[in-house]
Amino acid sequence: MKKFMLNILLEGLDNETRMKLLPREQEVVKELEQNGTIVNNFIKLDMSGIYIVMMATDPEDVHSKLSALPYYPYMKIEIIPVRVVNSINQ
Repeated sequence: MKKFMLNILLEGLDNETRMKLLPREQEVVKELEQNGTIVNNFIKLDMSGIYIVMMATDPEDVHSKLSALPYYPYMKIEIIPVRVVNSINQ
């Protein structure tokens, strides 16, 4: 598995739809955190998206894993492979 930093921008997601999908979105994120797929996540201050650090085999696997999220169709995703310096979790 490799580590990826994702810069996710939400596009075309109106507030009503966002709020309707939010409970399930939070459930799926929690599942991905519990199984070790999502290592960390940070909501952007302007609420336009999220930064996620996650484990996957390659960019296609990133998309495959994120496709379970209700917000996925509204996500513009920048995928950056990363490694942590001096860490056993590289």
